[in-house]
Amino acid sequence: MAERLWTVRDMYKLICKCGDAKRGEFTTVHGTIQTPVFMNVGTAAAIKGAVSTMDLKEIGTQVELSNTYHLHVRPGDKVVKSLGGLHKFMNWDRPILTDSGGFQVFSLAGLRKIKEEGVTFNSHVDGRKIFMGPEESMQIQSNLASTIAMAFDECPSSRAERDYIENSVARTTRWLVRCKNEMKRLNSLDDTINKHQMLFGINQGGVFDDIRIEHAKRITDLDLDGYAIGGLAVGETHEEMYHVIEKVVPYLPVAKPVYLMGVGTPENILEAVERGVDFFDCVYPSRNGRHGNAYTSHGKMTLTNAKYELDDRPLDPECDCPACRNYSRAYIRHLLKAGEMLGMRLLVMHNLRFYNHLMEEIRAAIEQGNYAEYKKKKIEAMKAE
Repeated sequence: MAERLWTVRDMYKLICKCGDAKRGEFTTVHGTIQTPVFMNVGTAAAIKGAVSTMDLKEIGTQVELSNTYHLHVRPGDKVVKSLGGLHKFMNWDRPILTDSGGFQVFSLAGLRKIKEEGVTFNSHVDGRKIFMGPEESMQIQSNLASTIAMAFDECPSSRAERDYIENSVARTTRWLVRCKNEMKRLNSLDDTINKHQMLFGINQGGVFDDIRIEHAKRITDLDLDGYAIGGLAVGETHEEMYHVIEKVVPYLPVAKPVYLMGVGTPENILEAVERGVDFFDCVYPSRNGRHGNAYTSHGKMTLTNAKYELDDRPLDPECDCPACRNYSRAYIRHLLKAGEMLGMRLLVMHNLRFYNHLMEEIRAAIEQGNYAEYKKKKIEAMKAE
């Protein structure tokens, strides 16, 4: 049986645990999030693949994730604020998490320069110089009025040298203190749209156990609304990633949500939940859908394969998404081959529904106290195709 635990501290209620797997509820100003949860990624305030916010509700999305840097570049965070904030702008009344722009310090390595004050970027759109530090990131996210803001950090390569990682993590810690102070100031201003904006700090440290653990202790002392594990899925093996999670999670508060950033495959999620992670995001479901791939309960399918040309079955007989309720594999394959946008849209909706439904099953398995058994069966079933 699952161990029953009730915690009322702050906004996170830990309902129960099954081993280290956590089943919780996270209450925000924009609604309560049932955890573990997968956040559907809409980088520029839209899910790639022509999926609307009405579609997101239909497929059971709890949280939408958007990106601070990209929205700052276009259309501009001040534009979004003038239009009432991100929720009103994109017509979404459920929680939104905004990434801080810190990942772009990693992904735009050829276009940036890091200093103690912050980072200078060359815009990927028009090349203009952009400066972003902890205060600027918090100001942009406050203008966007997201539910949860991420602290501004550097995401170093998991293969970076130890000296570089140590210096980077120390700077990220100093930046986090600045983020917390700036958010407190912003939330007190009269013209701030969301005065209840939350802040998650980010654990870094590459694949060095001692650096990761010490950083987890340091950021825990700051008593934030939640904590993320960053700097993974950026070059290390899955085994290394799982090892880091196992080492870090025990040093993060059990009474706060833990977010594994940018991860990942269904198997990655199942493994990380077992190690105590609550929040996930990844572009895989939408990106793979746009490239003709579907996640199903029996494995990943490539719909452009000839074997689906006359296949009149739904993508996944166990799925209740609009694509599976209404269209065949053969028809969706035809749409892809014909270059029709509808094919990509249906696959993106299906994949996001698959991920959202996976999280529903995960939550149920934790509550029922049989998560390890469920995880094993699920991973085996998804290898069948």
